[in-house]
Order: sequence, then C-alpha cells, then structure tokens
Amino acid sequence: MRTLSFLTLLGGALLSACASTADGTSSRSLFNGENLAGWHTDIPAADSNPDIAPTFVVRDGLLISLGSPGGHLITDEEFSDYRLDVEYRWTGNPGNCGVLVHASTPRCLYKMFPASIEVQMHHGNAGDFWCICEDVKVDDMVQRRGAREKWGATEGDARRIRNLTDGSEAPVNEWNHMRIECRGDRIDVWVNGDLVNQGYECTASRGRIALQAEGAEAAFRRVELTPLGG
Repeated sequence: MRTLSFLTLLGGALLSACASTADGTSSRSLFNGENLAGWHTDIPAADSNPDIAPTFVVRDGLLISLGSPGGHLITDEEFSDYRLDVEYRWTGNPGNCGVLVHASTPRCLYKMFPASIEVQMHHGNAGDFWCICEDVKVDDMVQRRGAREKWGATEGDARRIRNLTDGSEAPVNEWNHMRIECRGDRIDVWVNGDLVNQGYECTASRGRIALQAEGAEAAFRRVELTPLGG
C-alpha cells in the first residue's frame, strides 16, 4: 500500500509538470517554482564584479526579475514552433521588462541585449515588438514603426513596432497573461486575451527564450511552453 501511494504521488507530479493539451500535445513549465534550473544569466556588470548581487531570484514560489543590475535570464535550451504562456505582474511601481524570443548572439545590441525579437512588457506598451539584431514585419509598418528609411535592428534604428491595442493590460499589481506563439517566421501575441501583435517574415525562427531585467521589479508565476505541431 505504501509503494502504491508513492507511485500515485509520483504520477501526479509528473502529470503536473508535463500536462497534455486538448490536441494531445504536451506543455511543460520552464520554471519549477523552486530554483532557476534550466536557465542561466547574462549580467554584463558581473564581468567586473563577480560578487554582484543576483538580478533574478526565486521568492515565495515566484520567479522575480529585480530589475537591476540589468541583464537577462536565458533558457539553456533553444526552441522553435511553440506557444509560450507567461503570467506576470509588477510588484511595486510599474516599469520596463520584456520576453525575448529567438534569442541567440549575446550582447548584440548596446553590449547588453542578445539578438532576438523582444515582446515588450513595459507598462502601457505590452505587446510591442522591439527588433534586436533580428527583424520582423507587420501590417501598417509605416504607421506603427515610422519612416521606412529609419527601419533597422541595431543602434540608432527605428526598432520599435507598436502594438495594436490600448488598455489590454490589467491594473497595476494585478496578474497579466501574455501568450506568444512562434511558428515558422510568424510571431503572434495576446495580452489578457486581446490579440495585440502579429509579425511575419521574421529573420529568426528558433533560439532561446529570455526574460529581462530593465529597471523595474516584476514577478512571474507561470512560464509554460507548448510545442506547436506542423
């Protein structure tokens, strides 16, 4: 009986860690609620000060980006064709943070940001795209990105692509749900159920996933990845 109970508990834990969706695909949490296993950090300020305080911590079962020192928490694995569900909130004054998809070359921009497409979490602008040494197209590009001759993905270029909606974010300090679907050269983004951005002809289609530290403390309670079929 004791063995049976142990096996039952073990089976339940495995099901929780790797749940099946309605179409039969398996989702898994990239954050185990206990530590940062499966992730590594890139904090430029740590190069000259290896004893610098950590930027990313686990607190009360939540993954916390403290906002400073600036840098990124990056998955050890690379991914392509997936749905990423992220639940986050600001723990104090709202500010800037982001989820980076298709991340590759470290410190490609401003000796800080890895090559990627950032899906913005900045308060009031959640769902904007920022092009970081990679590029993506959207409909109405001139309206949403500015003059064509200024478009680009490196220092000084027009890298921001504004989202499609206003008012999709939850009130400050409440939880937001951001869904990012990456399939081939497409990136589609929802915030709290609203479709807020649709990109295509992205110059990258696979890479790591990164969370930012860019000035404001943010908490994450869900970082869940679901592979997308063909």
